[in-house]
Amino acid sequence: MRDCFCTINLDQEEVYRTQVVEKSLSPFFSEEFYFEIPRTFQYLSFYVYDKNVLQRDLRIGKVAIKKEDLCNHSGKETWFSLQPVDSNSEVQGKVHLELKLNELITDNGTVCQQLVVHIKACHGLPLINGQSCDPYATVSLVGPSRNDQKKTKVKKKTSNPQFNEIFYFEVTRSSSYTRKSQFQVEEEDIEKLEIRIDLWNNGNLVQDVFLGEIKVPVNVLRNDSSHQAWYLLQPKDNGNKSSKTDDLGSLRLNICYTEDYVLPSEYYGPLKTLLLKSPDVQPISASAAYILGEICRDKNEAVLPLVRLLLHHDKLVPFATAVAELDLKDTQEANTIFRGNSLATRCLDEMMKIVGGHYLKVTLKPILDEICESSKSCEIDPIKLKEGDNVENNKENLRYYVDKLFSTIVKSSMSCPTVMCDIFYSLRQMATQRFPNDPHVQYSAVSSFVFLRFFAVAVVSPHTFHLRPHHPDAQTIRTLTLISKTIQTLGSWGSLSKSKSSFKETFMCEFFKMFQEEGYITAVKKFLDEISSTETKESSGTSEPVHLKEGEMYKRAQGRTRIGKKNFKKRWFCLTSRELTYHKQPGKDAIYTIPVKNILAVEKLEESSFNKKNMFQVIHTEKPLYVQANNCVEANEWIDVLCRVSRCNQNRLSFYHPSAYLNGNWLCCQETSEHTLGCKPCTAGVPADIQIDIDEDRETERIYSLFTLNILKLQKMEEACGTIAVYQGPQKEPDDYSNFVIEDSVTTFKTIQQIKSIIEKLSEPHEMYRKKRSSSAKYGSKENPIVGKAS
Repeated sequence: MRDCFCTINLDQEEVYRTQVVEKSLSPFFSEEFYFEIPRTFQYLSFYVYDKNVLQRDLRIGKVAIKKEDLCNHSGKETWFSLQPVDSNSEVQGKVHLELKLNELITDNGTVCQQLVVHIKACHGLPLINGQSCDPYATVSLVGPSRNDQKKTKVKKKTSNPQFNEIFYFEVTRSSSYTRKSQFQVEEEDIEKLEIRIDLWNNGNLVQDVFLGEIKVPVNVLRNDSSHQAWYLLQPKDNGNKSSKTDDLGSLRLNICYTEDYVLPSEYYGPLKTLLLKSPDVQPISASAAYILGEICRDKNEAVLPLVRLLLHHDKLVPFATAVAELDLKDTQEANTIFRGNSLATRCLDEMMKIVGGHYLKVTLKPILDEICESSKSCEIDPIKLKEGDNVENNKENLRYYVDKLFSTIVKSSMSCPTVMCDIFYSLRQMATQRFPNDPHVQYSAVSSFVFLRFFAVAVVSPHTFHLRPHHPDAQTIRTLTLISKTIQTLGSWGSLSKSKSSFKETFMCEFFKMFQEEGYITAVKKFLDEISSTETKESSGTSEPVHLKEGEMYKRAQGRTRIGKKNFKKRWFCLTSRELTYHKQPGKDAIYTIPVKNILAVEKLEESSFNKKNMFQVIHTEKPLYVQANNCVEANEWIDVLCRVSRCNQNRLSFYHPSAYLNGNWLCCQETSEHTLGCKPCTAGVPADIQIDIDEDRETERIYSLFTLNILKLQKMEEACGTIAVYQGPQKEPDDYSNFVIEDSVTTFKTIQQIKSIIEKLSEPHEMYRKKRSSSAKYGSKENPIVGKAS
């Protein structure tokens, strides 16, 4: 049996890893990772490892999916066969090459040919053990009876080396060539010669690591005396694909990949305006935002960009209120209020995820950490009890956790975001109007969201809400499930007010009797009253600092060593809502602390500063702190969370230095004063009420893409409006439009016409961009390198 874990890699750079599943040959990971891809890449790769305590972890196999093929697998669950991992096949990057063929006249007047190979540069070589490599290249002229090899200098600590070295090879020799040589022939057929470039990482004391090769036939110069191009590095001998490999098993993945080309802002005005008018359209089902939700097969695809865009422009509350009102029209019984999976409920779910992240961290994280780290048994199902388990002890453990969590939730109303309170207020008012004879419906309308769809979901899957780094182990999942069930029922107003629980299991009914006291009912009612009032909420400044992010990174020493050289040290970084600290190890006292209020800017640092990738700088009231993250995604996440937590700070900088201050001057602008004003504008925008960065053009582009993808459904909806208008109701072939909500066919028809017109106009610049991109990035350019021939 094996202790397996899986890593997610961009090319060969690891960006995430799962937890270890112990003693299994069929591990079930069940972990989700959502991330922005902050750089260009060739492959999205997944490596399966066998954990080894004493030696290096053993790589069992990998799945590598080309960037171009990702869209074929997007949205599908697929089994992929694991491929062997061979260091000779682990290749990424490209090389810039120029070849020339010169004719030389020798002293005795005969002509011979000379090949000039100019190796200019490489780009995107892999990191070796998380650090930039020390690359060099060997350049060989290979033929049936020759193998001349030359070598470049080693370039230190860079993934983008600039070699700029020229090598000369004799291709044909004159007949008078008499010097003894290892070659038996004096003249060779150019058709059979090729130039081979091999890239290596200089291992110093250990073996050099192969980084990739390219082979270019010399006959590319047949019609032209000069050839210059970028080539993608290839695996050695094409990764030995022809050799038969053992069955290494397979990996099941569900990948969702989207890629959008975002045009300049001015192109999105009409579509944005149409979408932002949605809350005012009567009826709401005739609005552009509602129609988008109707035509997308997966409503979640539409909901995310829509909610972000409406949230950014303070239009979400009126829109969500209007679609929730439409939901209520179809709700016949008060006890089923907002239980469906409609556009309204999904919009609210997404809104709570976006704006409620901080609220969840304040409220739940400390208790969830305690539950996940203490491993107390809470199993109360007699059938599932392990040998030696005491059901009464387990019941006490479970009761302790439920009480602690419940108490924290009902006291947390001051931290509830204003947007959530505003929507809960609207839901409460509408529910009361819809069911005037039910005194409890005003509470169940709110509790069905805040308890059932927010707190209960976050408790049962804390990793999805970034409250825990990984999917918990089986025992902890069971504990969290039991807690979540109880909290959900405690918050369900119907269960409390009618003094009956909704549990099917006898053991849960028995357990829940402990909580059927007046105190719990009063606490829930008070909490629901507070979060559905229109009073502005403020996060209490006196509360404990919220833990936002932590992890291991490298930082450049702040002080000087005895010999005057500043070095990089591995440290454990921890960010709370109050301060950024780093420690020698997790749990140890902080070595250095930066109060969040003192952060003036957080920006990327140019790689050239220290020849290190994934670096960023925290500029504060003292010297800038230079930090290296373990990968590009992690660097992006740290920059993002640091920007968010500090973006309302006073005295934030407008300009910064993208490079470091070294040896008496700034590397970027060569200014000598350490305190001189920055030479580049800062990237962070103006402070926002909601602590998230929303790129509205990007969200609008996503919505444009969704309308384009679903254009046939849009046309069907348009036809349905026409049919309804002509026949005064669905009398003929109702199947064509029975799936759509069309309350007012005339208004809906007009909106669809507007959408189609805007999409058509937006398609033109997209098409122009695509043509320009395909024509400008000619084959062999840096953007579109040549894929070398297979060996």
